[in-house]
Amino acid sequence: MKTTMQRVSFLGLTPAGSGNGRGRALGTAATWAAVAALAATVSLLSACGGGKGEATQTAAKVNKEEITVHQINQLLQRQPGLSEKQADALSRQLLERLIDQELSVQKAQDLKLDRDPRVVQQIEAAKREILARAYAERIGESVSKPSADEIAKFYDEKPALFKERRVYSLQEMSIEAAPDQFEGLRQRLQGSRNLSEFADYLRGAGIRFNVNEAVRPAEQLPLNSLDTIARMKDGDTAVQVTPNGLQLLHLATSRLNPVDEVTARPAVEAFLINQRKAEAIQKDLKGLRETGKIEYLGKFASKPAPAASAAASVVQAASAASAAAPASDAAKNQGQK
Repeated sequence: MKTTMQRVSFLGLTPAGSGNGRGRALGTAATWAAVAALAATVSLLSACGGGKGEATQTAAKVNKEEITVHQINQLLQRQPGLSEKQADALSRQLLERLIDQELSVQKAQDLKLDRDPRVVQQIEAAKREILARAYAERIGESVSKPSADEIAKFYDEKPALFKERRVYSLQEMSIEAAPDQFEGLRQRLQGSRNLSEFADYLRGAGIRFNVNEAVRPAEQLPLNSLDTIARMKDGDTAVQVTPNGLQLLHLATSRLNPVDEVTARPAVEAFLINQRKAEAIQKDLKGLRETGKIEYLGKFASKPAPAASAAASVVQAASAASAAAPASDAAKNQGQK
């Protein structure tokens, strides 16, 4: 087995823990109550933001409350590109969902769930998230669109995402080991014919490990690791030290699946706009931090978190598309994925 000792971070393959069943049930009940109560809050915020000339015809009445065409249209806006026939069919489905939601809200209010401390906390948290997202969107409105040259430059600088895009069949192995075992494990890995043989050795030695397999196109890999993975050849294995031991990333096979520049252009433009929005928000938040009065207390007084980390949630609102979104969107348009 050929082994390339690269530091690679490959995320998103390890399944999350199952957690406690009773805790999940309680959390689900509180979350459902919060969702029901929050629906009324979101509807109120939406109504306040609507223009005077917007249509607010009643689509249905649920007991004494109305569901408007405006509410349906707001949801339809999340599904761009629909034909008139598709939009009409979907609007009827959305109306039924809104009716169910309104019934849930009314029942939650009858049960006074909107006064439950847990629900109140979740509503306040959601309200803050909505306001932070609105702020991010407002700041993002000022950014300019990238030029044709900037789009072409991004395309040329990311060959692993576009012109040399590959779909990778990967195996990831996480090994629990102490630092004094690392060198011996590396040598054993290099001497193994394949990953299965190495796994047999680990079992025999009583070393705990787990293996995950996945097929991932380039855009579904972490962008900061993509160039390293793209340099790997079929059969290569990359090794990274982790807090709990070693992590192996084995490239079983891969196939070339490029995306041409014309197809990629709209998605690249959207990504660059999102990137500029994130930068604009970071800049604005930095100014707010410099002019605002921020005092860290209690256990947080000694080591405040970096400003960039504190702003992360707001920045994510403006850059919801991941760094690899251009290739993903372009591949869908080209019908190659």
